[in-house]
Amino acid sequence: MLEPLGNPQIRKLKAAAQRLEPMFKIGKAGLSDGFVRSVNEALDQHELVKIKFVEFKEEKKELAPLLAEKTSSHLIMRVGNVMVLHRSRAAATLPEP
Repeated sequence: MLEPLGNPQIRKLKAAAQRLEPMFKIGKAGLSDGFVRSVNEALDQHELVKIKFVEFKEEKKELAPLLAEKTSSHLIMRVGNVMVLHRSRAAATLPEP
């Protein structure tokens, strides 16, 4: 279970995300296993990842929280066709219960 983020922390992450370019684009393959694995690896390295919906724009409200769940990350924001995920490095290194 992820620790909930406080409002000050969410605001800082949103501000940092404004300067980011999208690292990934959700295309025709959708949330394939390879895509989820790539996002997981990026979260391990960068903690904050911006993702753009190129396809599946109508399903973005369902897919954004689903991707956050699959990657054990926080959905920081979803604006337009862009979403931002965050997972702290400390959370990634904790053993599963």
